[in-house]
Amino acid sequence: MIKEFRLPDLGEGLTESEILSWKVGVGDTVSLNQVIAEVETAKAVVELPSPFAGVIKELHEQPGAVVEVGKPIVSFEVADDAGPAPSRAGGPAASVKDEGKGVEDAAGQAAGESSAGTPRREPNLVGYGAVVESTGRPARRPRTFPAHMPADATPAATMPAAHRPADTMSAETTRGVAKTPANEHAAAASDQPAGERPRSTPPVRKLAKDLGVDLARVTGTGPQGLITREDVQHFMDGQSSDAEWPGAVAADRAGVQAGQSARETRTAIKGVRKFTAAAMVQSAFTAPHATEFLTVDVTPSMELLARLRDSREFAGVKLTPLTLTAKAVLIALRRSPALNSRWDGENQEIVTFNYVNLGIAAATPRGLTVPNLKDADSLSLVQLAEALSALAETARAGKTTPADLAGGTMSITNIGVFGIDAGTPILNPGEAAILALGAVRKMPWEYRGDIALRQVMTLSLSFDHRLVDGEQGSRFLADVGAILADPGLVLTMV
Repeated sequence: MIKEFRLPDLGEGLTESEILSWKVGVGDTVSLNQVIAEVETAKAVVELPSPFAGVIKELHEQPGAVVEVGKPIVSFEVADDAGPAPSRAGGPAASVKDEGKGVEDAAGQAAGESSAGTPRREPNLVGYGAVVESTGRPARRPRTFPAHMPADATPAATMPAAHRPADTMSAETTRGVAKTPANEHAAAASDQPAGERPRSTPPVRKLAKDLGVDLARVTGTGPQGLITREDVQHFMDGQSSDAEWPGAVAADRAGVQAGQSARETRTAIKGVRKFTAAAMVQSAFTAPHATEFLTVDVTPSMELLARLRDSREFAGVKLTPLTLTAKAVLIALRRSPALNSRWDGENQEIVTFNYVNLGIAAATPRGLTVPNLKDADSLSLVQLAEALSALAETARAGKTTPADLAGGTMSITNIGVFGIDAGTPILNPGEAAILALGAVRKMPWEYRGDIALRQVMTLSLSFDHRLVDGEQGSRFLADVGAILADPGLVLTMV
């Protein structure tokens, strides 16, 4: 029998994912839980295991395609007695009719109905969100007509030209409307009854809103006129007819053909970049940011690093200024817990965390990500160094999981690796503070009443002023700076 695997909810509340690559091809035999594809959500790259054991019958989507959750991506040919992978809810999945029953039965099953017409449960992988009960095709909204028009009448504007009354056709001729494929297409695009919203899905409506597209002007090519992502994108690319400005569309296309495209490069906003942009806008315009700076003589910390690298305990362990700074941050947070909190506007509460999930901003080929070390405050310096190395390697390989990116309580960004001295970092949404580390530079500095060449670094602390007062932020930053300037001071803080 043939079974379809629909793109699951990856547990992040996301509505779509991009197919990065297929690990299998048509005709391949796969086993249960074998990795068959890599998909990219807005946060991470995720490997999809097979929910069935069988033969790949069809790949419905190609690499690079952005697929909405719930749409079929691959079909399997499995034995008649093969069951689906266990679902989180534990309910068995109804079987799909075999190929011999025809396309109509298969379509009914894909729509979420059994042969009896009742809703059924789709196979769902463990850890991939709750099973969604399909309720079948949603009922269309009733059309509304002007008060003077009977309910069973069909407006002339929505009737095919061949069936319109003669007076309607003559009126068009009188107005000088030419019957061309372009304006017929535009008329079809505007063939939307008054008071009825164009048919589309929530992700498509959000895409149209983000791009500034009026869905009433877009022609739907999906089932029963459903507007798809491709319809919106084609409209933006000028591939949809525009009855009002056909000349302008043609001129735009001519400009592109004349070499205009060589002067600019357009990249689709998706994946990590899309998520990062939305998160930064939300943070910047939700949390009132305040930023403070502190320049510190970190020569003692650099000397400590050199000694630790030569010690037996740290043999083979990668130690960097980030390692010591992270440890200093974890110690300072014990004295300034306000910087390890969250603003819960819905419940009108301030949530103070009694643990630290320390986020570390990482620049990766996929864009900026901020994975966090769970319970970092419980790690020794050796464990912290090893965890930071593993985090960086995982991020560079693009293997950071959604779980690693969720639940952070405070973050650090190391801009010094790019040769930058200071900046005004934007808070990770839901966190109260973020610390930016500048480059360590040798500079003339006052030392024991004289001028000496010392190793100096600037710390930049941004915090949510709803949660953190200036005094609290200043004391925290001073504590971190004091530890880096004289690591022995830790004995007075713990």
